Amino acid sequence: MTTSRQLEIPFADGRSGSGPATWGQRAIWDVVNRLAPADRPRYNIGTATPLDPGLPLPVVLAALGHLLHLHDSLHTRLLPGPDGTGLRQTVDPAGTLPALVRDLPAGTDRAALTAAGAALHRELTDRAFDCGTEWPVRVGLVVADGQVRHISLVLSHTAVDGTGMGLLIRDLTALALGADPASIQAGRTTQQPLEEAAFQTSERGRKRDANARAHTLRKLRAAPARLFPPAPAADPAARFPNAVLSSPALLRAVDTVAAAHRAGSSAVLLAATAAMTARLAGRPDAVLQVVVNNRFLSGLTDAVSVIAGDALLHLQDADGEFGAAVRRTHAASIAAYRHAYYDRRLLDAEIERLTADRVPLADRSCVFNDTRDLLPGGLTAPDPAVAGAGADAGTTLDWPVEFDPRPGLTYALDAQRTPTALQLAMTADPAVLPRPAMERFLRGIEELVLTEERALRA
Repeated sequence: MTTSRQLEIPFADGRSGSGPATWGQRAIWDVVNRLAPADRPRYNIGTATPLDPGLPLPVVLAALGHLLHLHDSLHTRLLPGPDGTGLRQTVDPAGTLPALVRDLPAGTDRAALTAAGAALHRELTDRAFDCGTEWPVRVGLVVADGQVRHISLVLSHTAVDGTGMGLLIRDLTALALGADPASIQAGRTTQQPLEEAAFQTSERGRKRDANARAHTLRKLRAAPARLFPPAPAADPAARFPNAVLSSPALLRAVDTVAAAHRAGSSAVLLAATAAMTARLAGRPDAVLQVVVNNRFLSGLTDAVSVIAGDALLHLQDADGEFGAAVRRTHAASIAAYRHAYYDRRLLDAEIERLTADRVPLADRSCVFNDTRDLLPGGLTAPDPAVAGAGADAGTTLDWPVEFDPRPGLTYALDAQRTPTALQLAMTADPAVLPRPAMERFLRGIEELVLTEERALRA
């Protein structure tokens, strides 16, 4: 018989304080609060994984308590300021973190453990956070035979991005295996969110913000205002299909091509995405709105916070020789990432003014997000789409879900890593990119990278 209980993980003597929210916290707060309540949980960031052979429950609870001490973002609340417009963060020095526990009978088999863990994870993920009254982290544990056999972590996106979640998993793994919390903290020089906000409100921070916004506005004025031809009249309620290409071969090939051209692996995927955008749009260049997280920004690489920045990449001759395109993309992306750290509210206000003045601005409807570092080792969840597949399995293309229409979006492409494959997950406006075009797009990215790898090995 399965039973449920809630445990409280005590937290005391932590860092505390109050101050303005960071640019990233405000940006995500604004986005989430514009959504209908039913849509808000899709901005949660979560991961779940079985633990085999398991860890004692007290060990896991203690590791989670230490994790709270390491990262202020986990015990931070966000509340509007007294005037109702400004957003402030409050770091609590003490409190308790609830942990939802599902106890399974002794001898429960692995399949039942996995099913119970998946159900618990959905339960935690499918609820929005109230960041003013609760800490932005939820924990779910499946226990059998006195051991934690499955763990689920769900966080509000106001507290963490994909890279930050990966760092949390790394730290939690180390703590659960006996690492000294003080040693982990001593090895970090990164800012906590209150320290980041203090930089952002300083003269140096304001200057960085102004320079980044000016750079972005120059790009917005210079890049094409439309990539794809206007779509024919279509059903405004038509749902947006989601396609997932899973390629074991790409997992190796992307790194091989990146090393050969002295570029980052993200630049390889960006170059291939730009090439296919240009091909399907029937033009020589591409404009990509690239989601930027902590790992791209010097000084914030090891921070557990949220950046919520976008870099605008305008890539000319995008469908030219692929090796050269990779090198040009790498150079262009470094500059773009450097200028992706800004106050989004101020940038949005400037864009709104320019739009009202009918100034042509770049097409920002094609979005790229590299989330491959979400789970860097340690607690790595197996992907059900490739579970049991070997490294030499063939490429698969699935259509797992459809989404409600997303105004202003041509496509969103996420790069994801599983234990045995690199996945490209694409959601697109079917009036612009119907399913056959989406398949051509994804398979074209794979073909470009694999062809370049074969040429390098020849």
